[in-house]
Amino acid sequence: MSGNLDVNLATPTSNAPMRTLVYSLLFSLAVLFSFSQANDAESLLKGVVSEGLALKSAGKIAFGPDGLFLISDPRSASVVAVVTGDTGPVEKLSHRVDNIEGALSAAVGSEKVTIVDMAVNPQSGKVYFSVNAQPGNKPAVLRLSSTGEVEVLDLSSLKHVRMSLPTSENAQLRNVTDLAWGGDAVIVAGQSSEEFANKIYEIPAPLENGENANFFSAETYHVAHRRWETKAPIQSFIPWEEDGDFYIVGAFACTPIAKFPIKDIESGTKIKGTSVIELGSGNRPRDMFTYEKDGEQWLVTNTQRFKDNLFGPSKYWAARVKLEYLDASDPAETNENAPRRNTKAASGPDAKGIEVVEELFGAVIVSQLENDEVVILKESEEGKNDAPHSVELITLP
Repeated sequence: MSGNLDVNLATPTSNAPMRTLVYSLLFSLAVLFSFSQANDAESLLKGVVSEGLALKSAGKIAFGPDGLFLISDPRSASVVAVVTGDTGPVEKLSHRVDNIEGALSAAVGSEKVTIVDMAVNPQSGKVYFSVNAQPGNKPAVLRLSSTGEVEVLDLSSLKHVRMSLPTSENAQLRNVTDLAWGGDAVIVAGQSSEEFANKIYEIPAPLENGENANFFSAETYHVAHRRWETKAPIQSFIPWEEDGDFYIVGAFACTPIAKFPIKDIESGTKIKGTSVIELGSGNRPRDMFTYEKDGEQWLVTNTQRFKDNLFGPSKYWAARVKLEYLDASDPAETNENAPRRNTKAASGPDAKGIEVVEELFGAVIVSQLENDEVVILKESEEGKNDAPHSVELITLP
């Protein structure tokens, strides 16, 4: 779930077959875990360590079933699954919280903090932050209550397991770009030092310490670049299940959206994605999720515009795409021929189901609480990266 951040039109088929959506954040409602009937996060773990957790770095964060907290630690090439006990009831953020950096800095006792990622716990409504505290670039995790109170999460006393992220021989993991719970596994996207640098990891439950991840090297057709590429990592993704097959649907810089099959594939395999949508060059995706409104299902990608020509009042903007587009498999509708966003139509019939979400202009990070309710980290002053941000709960159209 994810702090830093044009087009042949095709109409999606309206009678596309029903699919099972695997949400990256609404796990507790969507997942019935097959290993245990117990409704607690610890049942998803094996060989639990009861204390002593310390992070070398605090990267992307997300939640699994029953409030299981997932923290990426890129410097140690690992992901930690933590039992926080934060299981509800849900209390939604009651008001906008301004200058969230100031509140986080005060809580951790530092001069300032840089927010790396934000994720709302669907079980409780509390909003979690991974940050680097200055001076010293010290990693920390904090959480925000419904009433706006901030507390530091003391990881050292929490039950956990640490899962390693392997690479090929003589290669190193450079970064973790996103992670999520999907099916009965933790899914991780990252970048290594290899030629096939774009990496996808699948860590099956029960989660345990050590190296238990399947990993795949991914190749993607970048529609705007008109070539196949192996180095650019997935920036944001959702797990996706369709007709019994399991996929990762991911977005890349410049901004193809592609799906990658990972069911029953041998670890270490090189896989090719299928690009199904092109949002245009000059964008860097930040988060991705799905929701339903008025009988229509949407895939949302919020992005950072790094070219000068903006699509609205902020370089941070979002597009929503009708989910029918993900069904595409015919060469006439994918890769070189993938439909492109019409930059002259933000919505309406001419947008062909690829629309701008006005409510997400200025949203640096978006984390889904429940369906159309999302928590956003929003810029307070357009174009000023060092200006403080606000946090608020909004409802999408």
